Amino acid sequence: MELIVGNMAFSTWSLRPWLVLKRCGAEFTTTEIPLYGPDSARLLARHSPTGKVPVLKVEGETIWDSMAISVWASEMFPEVRLWPSDRHARWLARSVACEMHSSFMALRSEGGMGPDANGVIHTMVGPDRAPTPTSEAVATDVRRLVGIIRTMRTRFGAGGPYLFGEWSMPDAFLTPVAARFRHYQFDLAAYGDDGIAATYVAELLQQPDFLEWSELAVTKRP
Repeated sequence: MELIVGNMAFSTWSLRPWLVLKRCGAEFTTTEIPLYGPDSARLLARHSPTGKVPVLKVEGETIWDSMAISVWASEMFPEVRLWPSDRHARWLARSVACEMHSSFMALRSEGGMGPDANGVIHTMVGPDRAPTPTSEAVATDVRRLVGIIRTMRTRFGAGGPYLFGEWSMPDAFLTPVAARFRHYQFDLAAYGDDGIAATYVAELLQQPDFLEWSELAVTKRP
């Protein structure tokens, strides 16, 4: 089984299924394709029907898209419980993961990871810091994320430090957000946080699998 990813320093889409597969204890290799290079399109076309990453190659099939790969993992490793066991929590966990997958475009574009228009490379790892985006569209996104975190932690977080207590799929999808918050120096209190979201973000950034990803990424910094 092979997971094709982009630059581990900044490919947020690649990070999510990597975290999920690591949580499952799956045996897989990771192939990193440099993005934004002169040969990137050719290399991506060799592996991905969409020309994008991540892609999982397994049992002769190619599965593309981070959500599809993660759902595949939940089917193949049911004992890992990638979704909460409580049915109400599970319904909402799926809503959170899907919203994270499809929304927050202002935060993605104005607080992006990877090369910006000036050639500055923003990463999820390392000591780099960037000025906080100040548009109202970004503020709306961050307030929504803070609201999601506070609500789910308050309702379902009694069993552990993650969004629904024990680690589950939404935590994988929110980990790149935590890295963005750190990189762009967001003061979550300014967006309605009472400390719950900041504590959760710090927990994601110290999660062992993310730390392993970070160590690998630092050795491959662009």
